[in-house]
Amino acid sequence: MDFIDEIKNYQPVNEQESVDKKIILELIDTYGEKLLIRKNLTVHVSSSGFIVNPTLTKTLVVYHNIYKAWTWTGGHADGEGKLLNVALREATEETGVTKIKPLTEQAAVIDILSVPAHIKHGNYVNTHLHISVGYLLVADENQSIFIKPDENSGVQWIELSDLFKYCTEPEMAGVYQKLLNRLSKFQMC
Repeated sequence: MDFIDEIKNYQPVNEQESVDKKIILELIDTYGEKLLIRKNLTVHVSSSGFIVNPTLTKTLVVYHNIYKAWTWTGGHADGEGKLLNVALREATEETGVTKIKPLTEQAAVIDILSVPAHIKHGNYVNTHLHISVGYLLVADENQSIFIKPDENSGVQWIELSDLFKYCTEPEMAGVYQKLLNRLSKFQMC
């Protein structure tokens, strides 16, 4: 499913997602597939993966160099319209974990997130918005992990119960809570 159909079919879980979905659909009407590339300096699509172990008790996080925070994996679509593929690619690139699969192929969360101005690879990147589409992914915690020095300076498994101790980005707390709520539906099965 391409990103436009995925957004159209996404069922919001709260008012924030309902409002964000409406805005995202308006942005799609304005920019179309141009949202998939970073050349759109105002807003573009990113996709992330909330990686959990098979027992759904731990999550794999990276210490993001730009945000200076422990966070989930993810990155820009860079032209890829299948956002689950983006989330899987970024999860492997940022952690070294090669055997990752989706817990479900449907997006778990959608958000419009603000990205502060920063320097990346020696170049200025302006403040902009990410249309963030996130997925629940599963990986065995015994796989080798490694740091991707140009993006992160730490990779580790943490207990889900400790997630908010590591979360230092206030805007991400709501995203993680939505992911945990989605995940709890799988823990009951």
